[in-house]
Amino acid sequence: MRKYLEIGGVVATVILIVFGVVAIALGVNGRNTVRDSLKAEQIVGSSDMTKASIAAEAKAAGLSASIKLPTADLAGKAIVTGALARDFAEYMRIHALEASGGLTYSQMPEYASADGKGTNDASKATKNANGQPVSNSARDTWVTETALSTALNASFLAENVALFGIVTGVAFLLTGIGFGILVLFGSLQGRREPGLELLGQRKSKAAGTNAVPAA
Repeated sequence: MRKYLEIGGVVATVILIVFGVVAIALGVNGRNTVRDSLKAEQIVGSSDMTKASIAAEAKAAGLSASIKLPTADLAGKAIVTGALARDFAEYMRIHALEASGGLTYSQMPEYASADGKGTNDASKATKNANGQPVSNSARDTWVTETALSTALNASFLAENVALFGIVTGVAFLLTGIGFGILVLFGSLQGRREPGLELLGQRKSKAAGTNAVPAA
């Protein structure tokens, strides 16, 4: 029975170590894929992507003070990591709000109007050559911003998932190594006599050596 337990311990050790190595490899590969993809897009932060500049632009555009502004300094920086991609997406949102007058996609009128304010009434909307109402172009800006920022935020998420995979792999690897050491140590210890380990070896006393008290 003991032999089977030792074999099971060895198998568990190998599985943990292999799983750890594979998890680390997949995590590193995922992280590199995210960064290579971002690098291929050649995204660079614009000159206004600083804390001071974006705050001044937001104030000039009349944006609400409750809107959270980005604080990362991305001016002139290449966006090559998930964290930088998320910061870039935050700046894109502020730019979109500046273009829409502080309105989100759901708050903007559906159609363009002659006064430039837009309308949800198709009869009051600006018409094209075919007599159809013209859609609000500011909404198109939001659609584009949402698509791009979602992709950038997905890069941030993917890179963190890859990092979690690496950390998990390291944990499994160390667990496997530690478990293997315990299995090996227990196997070696099991080959000794338990009584000797607990009580130590007892030396036999030669017969007739006990002293006899004098009469």
